[in-house]
Amino acid sequence: MMWVAGIRALYLQALHPRAVRGVLQNSDFRRDAWGRLMRTANFVGTATYGTTEAAEKAGARVRKIHTLLKATDPDTGERYRIDEPELLLWVHCAEIDSYLHVLRRSGFPMTDAHADRYIDEHRVSARLVGLDPTDVPANRAELAAYFEKVLPELAAGPEAREVDDFLSRPPTHPLLVPARALLWRRVARLAYAALPPYAHELYGRPAPAPSTVTRRLRVTGTVLRCVPARLRWQLPPKHILRAMARLGPGSRPAPYKVGR
Repeated sequence: MMWVAGIRALYLQALHPRAVRGVLQNSDFRRDAWGRLMRTANFVGTATYGTTEAAEKAGARVRKIHTLLKATDPDTGERYRIDEPELLLWVHCAEIDSYLHVLRRSGFPMTDAHADRYIDEHRVSARLVGLDPTDVPANRAELAAYFEKVLPELAAGPEAREVDDFLSRPPTHPLLVPARALLWRRVARLAYAALPPYAHELYGRPAPAPSTVTRRLRVTGTVLRCVPARLRWQLPPKHILRAMARLGPGSRPAPYKVGR
C-alpha cells in the first residue's frame, strides 16, 4: 500500500507551485521515472529499517544535493533554493500524510495513538532532509492545522498538470503499454481517488464517493497483505531482510505487533 501512498503523495506535492517547479527544473523525471522512484524508496527504506549511521549518511546525501539546486519562478523571474524550509516541509507533510492516510484507510490496524506516534517519529526523517524537528507537525491535529494553513498557496498550475499527465501515462517501452494500462493506471487512479477533497477541486476532476474509495483501498490492501511476507520483502532494495538479519528474527515486522 505504500506504493499507492507514494503516488498519492506525488499528486499532492505537485499542487505546491514552488515545490513542483523545483522538481521539474532540476530532474529528468520523465526519462528516469523508475530510477527517481527507487531512489526515493531507498531513502524511505533506509530511514525506516537501516542503521542510524546509514540513515544519517542518506540524509547527508539528500541535503548536499539540495544545496546545489535552485528553481526559477516563471512569472516573477525569482531564483530560489529548493531546500527552503517551507518547501521541504510541504514535501515531508504530503508524504507522511499520504502514507498514513492510505495505510489506515486500507484497513491496517492503527489507532489514533499509533497515528500520532507515527507522525512524531517521522520528525527524524524530516531532520535528515534538513528541517528543524520543532517546526514539523508532531501529531494528527498539528498536521491538519498545517494543511489548513498552506491551502491558500496551492494551485494546479501547468507544472502540476504535467505531473498529472505523467502519472496517468508514464513513458514506457511499447511492449509494456498493455501492462501500463492494466496495472499502473489502476494504481494511479486509486492513488488519485484517495486525495483530499481540496486536491480534487484544484485538479478540476470530480471526486469519487468516499465510501467507494475506502472500499477499493480495503479490497486492495486485503489482497496485497495476502501475498506472503517473504515474497513481498524480496522487492528491491530488501531493507526489511537486511534489518532482520542484523537484529534477529524477533524484529520481524507484522501487523499484530502494532498493538503491543
